[in-house]
Amino acid sequence: MASNEHETLYLVDGSSYLYRAFHALPSLTAADGQPTGAIFGVANMVRRLIHERAPARLAVIFDAPGRNFRHDLDPEYKANRPPMPGDLRRQIEPLHEVIDAMGVQRVIVDGVEADDVIATLVRRAREAGAPVLISSGDKDLAQLVGDDVVLEDTMQDKRYDPAAVEEKFGVGPDLVGDLLALTGDASDNIPGVEKCGPKTAAKWLNKYGSLAAVIEHADEIGGRIGEHLNAALDQLPRSRELVALKDDVALDFDLDALGPPEADRERLVELLKRFGFTTWLRQVDAGDADDGPAGDAAADLDIELVTTRGQLAALVEALERAELIAFDTETTSLEPLDADLVGFSFAVEPGRAYYVPVGHVDQDTEFDRDEAVAALRPVLEDADRPKLAHHTKYDLNVLERAGVRLAGIAHDTMLESYCYNATATRHDLDSLAGRYLGRTTISYEDVAGKGKAQLRFDEVPVAAAADYAGEDAEVCLALHRKLWPELAESGRAAEVYRDLEIPLIRVLARMERTGVLVDTERLAVQSAELAERMSELEQQAWAAAGGEFNLGSPKQLQEILFERLEIPVVRKTPKGQPSTAEDVLQELAAEHALPALILKHRSLSKLKSTYTDRLPEKVRADSGRIHTHYHQANTATGRLSSADPNLQNIPIRTEEGRRIRKAFVAPDGWRVMAADYSQIELRIMAHLSDDDGLKKAFAAGEDIHRATAAEVFGRTLDEVTADQRRAAKAINFGLMYGMSAWGLARQLETDRDTASEYIDTYFARYPGVRDFMDRTREQARRDGFVETLAGRRLWLPEIRSRNRQRQQAAERAAINAPLQGTAADIIKRAMLDVDAWLTGDEAPARLIMQVHDELVLEVREEAVQEVGKGITERMEAAAELDVELIVEVGIGEDWDAAH
Repeated sequence: MASNEHETLYLVDGSSYLYRAFHALPSLTAADGQPTGAIFGVANMVRRLIHERAPARLAVIFDAPGRNFRHDLDPEYKANRPPMPGDLRRQIEPLHEVIDAMGVQRVIVDGVEADDVIATLVRRAREAGAPVLISSGDKDLAQLVGDDVVLEDTMQDKRYDPAAVEEKFGVGPDLVGDLLALTGDASDNIPGVEKCGPKTAAKWLNKYGSLAAVIEHADEIGGRIGEHLNAALDQLPRSRELVALKDDVALDFDLDALGPPEADRERLVELLKRFGFTTWLRQVDAGDADDGPAGDAAADLDIELVTTRGQLAALVEALERAELIAFDTETTSLEPLDADLVGFSFAVEPGRAYYVPVGHVDQDTEFDRDEAVAALRPVLEDADRPKLAHHTKYDLNVLERAGVRLAGIAHDTMLESYCYNATATRHDLDSLAGRYLGRTTISYEDVAGKGKAQLRFDEVPVAAAADYAGEDAEVCLALHRKLWPELAESGRAAEVYRDLEIPLIRVLARMERTGVLVDTERLAVQSAELAERMSELEQQAWAAAGGEFNLGSPKQLQEILFERLEIPVVRKTPKGQPSTAEDVLQELAAEHALPALILKHRSLSKLKSTYTDRLPEKVRADSGRIHTHYHQANTATGRLSSADPNLQNIPIRTEEGRRIRKAFVAPDGWRVMAADYSQIELRIMAHLSDDDGLKKAFAAGEDIHRATAAEVFGRTLDEVTADQRRAAKAINFGLMYGMSAWGLARQLETDRDTASEYIDTYFARYPGVRDFMDRTREQARRDGFVETLAGRRLWLPEIRSRNRQRQQAAERAAINAPLQGTAADIIKRAMLDVDAWLTGDEAPARLIMQVHDELVLEVREEAVQEVGKGITERMEAAAELDVELIVEVGIGEDWDAAH
């Protein structure tokens, strides 16, 4: 046996990653027009694996072109697959060339698929006693997982050992093939049992033990699903044969041939130049070809540590000459309202950066913090000198605290990435450097340590801080040079970035500094009342259960509900235990007292722990206010999100939830004003669908839900009942979110056929809506994205997924994203206009919160009427639609009273 018999064998499913990289990555092209996004995505992933794992044995496996043995088993195998996109086909051979030049063993075997080659190599490795790591996103390969075989999906950052496979599929690896046969695979044209999803399949397999046993006991399974199972009995063995992995493929090499990669440097350089992978090329030229993207803190990066007055003056001169200044601040805290400056980093040209320490414990500079800030202030406050940063809002508030009013914000790489492709990656600097530059930056932990021993940045030695901070500024500049040309050529998304997102930085920063006044005494009273009510519910629950138990224990609740009270089990967990999830309890609550009591107790407990107890902890002693953080780059649709604390999810459908808003109060001499768009997404639907019925209803000023109910139920407006209006509201909003007949039936507590009739009638009355949905789905499939009215591009990487559930989810998102995204764009435009109107210390009002379609302000008592009129005019003028935008304004002493 060879000496490396126990070395881990790394197997990369190249075909799986090729498709996923193509659909997930932005469209990248070389100078000659050759598409390169998939090439870069797969090759970069392999580079990471080489750098991070240093594999002694590695192979990348691809599908062979043409038919394989499964087509002989079933001529219809994969018959439904659309042809491979031309831009993807053009990248296959070039990717093979890059893999070969990297010195990685590339394996393709005629007549079989990559999965079969991987299965064969896994079998051989097991026989040799060698562990295996399979890198793939293909669920079929979960069949191979075992004690010494792990499946990793690096694109999703997930790792599957046998326990994880069972948690995901509901069965162990040995039964995954049986489960796949039962569920079928529409993308591969493998028939399963109609209406049988993974949960049903797992339930059968856990009960009977195997597919063969399920077939044997098929007559024991009743209902419609039992009928479907019996109808599928004849073809199930063939489906099982199709999903089975062939592990006896004839290979003309042994495991020892899969040695460590040895790059062909000359060939690799030629290919990197051809495809325009410049950062990777620099690393190869620097002799780091085998190091991959990690650890390359840009070997050619020159960082000047500025410690003398002469250096500081020279830096200021360089900044004054620069066309664009990339900068970053280093501080003592992630909370900008508490953060003291520790250092500045700057970059104005590739490969060079500066670090100015101003607050390090060990610094040895000729100047102190105040002198450095005074020297840099004129440049930072000069609106005619364009600035670039990453997450500029943080730096803006840090500098404001230090007495510097940052001006000239021209670009932000976080927002460039977000507007270019909101879903492609996280938008932190490290993730973007890896994705778009092939570089792995120095992490904060690398210089400050981890956990309890982690240093504050002012305690980090200056030399290490300079490398870390200087790299951040230079990487920011490099990212901008990469992303801005791409964004500028991607349609009107550049306008959204330039006209909405960049100006909004300053508005959000000001709102965060202003904060919102909170009455902690009111919250304390509410907490006490909630605790008392929860105690009462606990006593009632104990009485209903026939004894005391912990209401927060799923295990105890399972025992009481399904054993002591013998309530029928609705659903089981992946581990086979009766589920006590919220939707299960809601279903049971219709007929049983205890689940209703548990739900009410859970609701109050969440209000207490999340809000009435937690919010007072977030009130700053120096302001008496809560200062939330608004995130611009968190949601796929462009909506803002709020965190630490989240002020956008305070529940308003219950009296207890609404009372929490009563604690958000106005200071003396002021009032709280809430200005809310009325049914904005439905109005956007009327505009985008150009449906005459919807437009006429809005033009007539009708209650749109009542108007829909009249159409769907064949009533006059006066005849519509409250229940019918409620149903129509569910239909109106449900269809915008792609709700199925089954989902609508559950929400309306009716049967699926009735819900289907409602939907069919709705579309018959509003045919423009159906046309809009069909057009949007088709456009999403064709282009891979949809757009808002303003041009915000919303990428849908799963729209061509082989997984039907993911594809359907992407189709639902395709319909909703233009609606929700357009609403987000509209309120952002309104915020900019309102903020510009209210700028100045003597302004009659100030923005304090943004919550979905609502702006919340503090308004001087004497200016309430004037501000209400001005807010309404500006919000209603934020977009030109075929239907009128309506804004509802309320005033009160607290947020709840303003509604």
